Amino acid sequence: MSVSMPVLRTTTDFPPDWPVRTAASFAPFITSGSRGWAKYYAETGDLFMRITNLNRASIYPDLSDRQHVALPESEREGLRTGLRAGDILISITADIGIIGYVDERVPLPAYINQHVACLRLPSDQVCSKFVAYYLASAEPQKRFVEMTDVGAKTGINLTAVSKLTFPCPPLHEQQAIAAALSDADGVVAGLERVIAKKRLIKQGAMQDLLTTHRRLPGFSGEWEVKRLAQLGDVKTGLTYKPENVKPFGTLVLRSSNIQNDRLAFDNNVFVDVDVSEEATVRAGDLLICVRNGSRQLIGKTAIIDSRADGMAFGAFMSAFRSEINDYLVWCFQSSVVQKQIAENLGATINQITNKTMKAIKIPLPKDENEQQAIAAVLSDMDAEIQTLESRLAKARAMKEGMMQNLLTGRVRLV
Repeated sequence: MSVSMPVLRTTTDFPPDWPVRTAASFAPFITSGSRGWAKYYAETGDLFMRITNLNRASIYPDLSDRQHVALPESEREGLRTGLRAGDILISITADIGIIGYVDERVPLPAYINQHVACLRLPSDQVCSKFVAYYLASAEPQKRFVEMTDVGAKTGINLTAVSKLTFPCPPLHEQQAIAAALSDADGVVAGLERVIAKKRLIKQGAMQDLLTTHRRLPGFSGEWEVKRLAQLGDVKTGLTYKPENVKPFGTLVLRSSNIQNDRLAFDNNVFVDVDVSEEATVRAGDLLICVRNGSRQLIGKTAIIDSRADGMAFGAFMSAFRSEINDYLVWCFQSSVVQKQIAENLGATINQITNKTMKAIKIPLPKDENEQQAIAAVLSDMDAEIQTLESRLAKARAMKEGMMQNLLTGRVRLV
């Protein structure tokens, strides 16, 4: 069931020359997408956009996962659900309020499914891109969440879409704000592309350097294959009960503490129990996810640094202690080890046992200097990516700040 209440209204104080209007006041075209088009799915054809093509990080649709449709000439539904440049897309079921904007990056003809609404505003009266940015900003998004919380679990209807409110600066100011935010989005997108390219290069380098497909200058010695058990010790994590979890105490490292192959402390659990030396990590240890509800997380790894030295780690994790973890961490992040983990996962439980862990085969140079050189090359690549990620985080924060200031009239461009 879809609902039309409560209405999404703003509570922000805007400049006097920024009247707040409803979408309906512009006599817009509003529709939801087509249902029952699975019979038209095709390998090639027109784009059929779904909620998965919308994301909260940007108003520009993510077209990396495309569904195509081949419509017969007799299918008249496409006349209603076909998109045009300047259309605003809004998710209206499940995850309500994800905003998209149709520009030249969306190949036309394109259509939407029933979980997405299209709002088409008159371009001579309002800048749709400005409205899309506003609806994607903090306060409107908060209102969408509130709409969901009060019971719109299955969706909002088109009446609710028509009652969406937004400020209306003079048209030329709307266009200037949209252009500035679009430029900021361009910086973010550019950094994301560079980072994606650098990650692919690093992945290729790992594959080459860890399998002798490419040797670093100055090295020609023999390689060998050893079991992980021959290279160090596997440590078992801490078991605790729900009642042991406290607001503070000993931090227990879990899979959520590994993000992008590095330690992260955004989602922590603390316990009030005695922790053995066996369940304590030391700087230089390799933290490994060995059991999880998601198969994709098994084998996720990070090196323990000084921030986590002496912390506990949970029973669904293992710690590996050796003298060559600076080399081994790259093996774990590459297909060299990940393929072995995938082949040895339990049939019903997503886990790798200590026995399986110890049996993992590691190719490595006999010359420790070559091990260190490989680790250094990959570490330098990773450091470059981290620098770019830091720039990306700053660019995203700057864009958020611009949205807060420009879309509320706190900062005026004209």
